[in-house]
Amino acid sequence: MLTLVLWIFKALNWLVSAYILLIVVYALLSWLPGGYQSRFGQIVGRLVEPFLRYFEFISLGPIGFGPVVAIVVLSLVQYGLQALQIMILNLLFT
Repeated sequence: MLTLVLWIFKALNWLVSAYILLIVVYALLSWLPGGYQSRFGQIVGRLVEPFLRYFEFISLGPIGFGPVVAIVVLSLVQYGLQALQIMILNLLFT
């Protein structure tokens, strides 16, 4: 039971970290001419843009801070998952 709980939280943590990395790659693609139009850019865009739409309102002129806020939100989710893991482990061992 313990190994299953640890494996689930480790997998969720890895997925959130991978998604944060995808957001960073998506933001860096904006620096490349035609980055979003490449096949790789289209795949990353399909994975990241639905989540980033929630944060489109955060901009200062032409500079958008949506990816930064999205990364902060996902980092908070990671911290929440870690806290939940610790709580569950404490319940199992007490």
